[in-house]
Amino acid sequence: MYQDRDFDPDQSLRHYVTYGDRKIDPRQQLAAYERALIQDLELDTLLSAMACNDEFLFEVAQRALLSALGNNIETILYRQEVLKDCLDNPAIVKRLYNLTVKAVEGMKRQWWELSSHYSSSVLYSALDLLQTAVDMLKTLRSIAEEQAGRFKSEAFTALFAMVRKELSDEYLATVQTHLAELKFRKGVLLSAELGEWNESANLVPRSAPDKRRNWFERILGTGSSQYTFHLDERDEAGAQILSDIRKRGISRVAVVLAQSADHVASFFKMLRAELAFYCGCLNLHERLAAKGEPVCFPTPAAAGGRRHCFSGLYDVCLSLNMERRVVGNTASADGRSLVMITGANQGGKSTFLRSVGLAQLMMQGGMFAGAESFTAEICPALFTHYKRAEDPSMTSGKLDEELARMSDIVDHLQPNSMLLLNESFAATNEREGSEIARQIVCALREKGNRIFYVTHLYQFAHGQFDEKAPDAIFLRAERDPDGKRTFRMVEGEPLDTSYGEDLYRQVFESE
Repeated sequence: MYQDRDFDPDQSLRHYVTYGDRKIDPRQQLAAYERALIQDLELDTLLSAMACNDEFLFEVAQRALLSALGNNIETILYRQEVLKDCLDNPAIVKRLYNLTVKAVEGMKRQWWELSSHYSSSVLYSALDLLQTAVDMLKTLRSIAEEQAGRFKSEAFTALFAMVRKELSDEYLATVQTHLAELKFRKGVLLSAELGEWNESANLVPRSAPDKRRNWFERILGTGSSQYTFHLDERDEAGAQILSDIRKRGISRVAVVLAQSADHVASFFKMLRAELAFYCGCLNLHERLAAKGEPVCFPTPAAAGGRRHCFSGLYDVCLSLNMERRVVGNTASADGRSLVMITGANQGGKSTFLRSVGLAQLMMQGGMFAGAESFTAEICPALFTHYKRAEDPSMTSGKLDEELARMSDIVDHLQPNSMLLLNESFAATNEREGSEIARQIVCALREKGNRIFYVTHLYQFAHGQFDEKAPDAIFLRAERDPDGKRTFRMVEGEPLDTSYGEDLYRQVFESE
């Protein structure tokens, strides 16, 4: 009988199999500082390369990266192992992702009918949904049986083991039998009690008895006695009463089936969201590998340890927009909380700053980084403060706007946060801008934050250099004697020129 039967595909399927206990919501609204991060690091370029025109994948990748700053080292390493499995088996992972997309889209087309007020409509819609789901679960189980041995990460091993255990042939056959029986092709068998006024009460659907008799029973005509009655064809009131009884009798089954369909749909939606991020990583890796760009799995260090060293670090977004490979940088900022970057105009300073921010986000998201090697401490928050265009409404000056944005950043700061400042406070004169920058940087360093600062404010930069603080390192955009830019950052003290004359000769003397 169906009384107290909870027809629910095993709820263990709903564990977050590839993200541990962290769930990513692609619909979560962006904070103001996150929108600034997207703009300043040109994240749309990175996300578009990951998405390959898949809007859902774009949203998942965006939220995964922006929420990555909350990950601890264990989560980062966990995701790295998953991604290594994906890179070793890209075709299988994309097949799994496409299966979840097909399941979600297929069930979505049928889902609207479950909002019906009629029990029979809900029942048959849920049956159709579950039949679609069972077909998809069979395919998932087939993939798990065929490919499980190719994966080594904890996440995929657990996923495939769970699928093979919970979706056995016996289980799927039982589900298929129930689905067929719940179509009630031979009518609905209900048990009932008499209510207070002799109305039907406590209607419960029952399994139909097996009406097949053996040859001995057929010869002797033995069998259970049955009492039946037939409605007159013109008895409309009686027909309506029976219809109401049937509706009440199957309503509970309809509700349980709808819940079961929702559980299975939720599983495929969850798995789709988790696999979407890794498929995005595969798409990005394919783009970079086609250009011969190096990638590495970073080594995350504990927050506060002041670890930051890398070799061959490059701006992934710049590389995606160019046909040739881009220049990488090598440096060690271990033990340093301030990295001051100065040097020639058009020397690659802003590009380098962007590469630092992108690598930090990618590392904390459990991705590979655009470098030959990369080690950095994790940070709970990452902020960018780049110069902006003039306010077209003229409601405030550029300096006021810069100070207001910095105030917003300070409101969200946590210990060991990372700040990327690019030409900040250059909207006023050299003396005033240098003093503002000095006070803000000193306060941020005292609070235990890491700062990467690109600046042309010589008084500010040289003043920091003269202090010879042990927690500061000074990088300078390299320039050859003939004025050629190498786009590399080398250690060196700030100079009181940005070599604007080089650009003048390049533009006007070449004509």
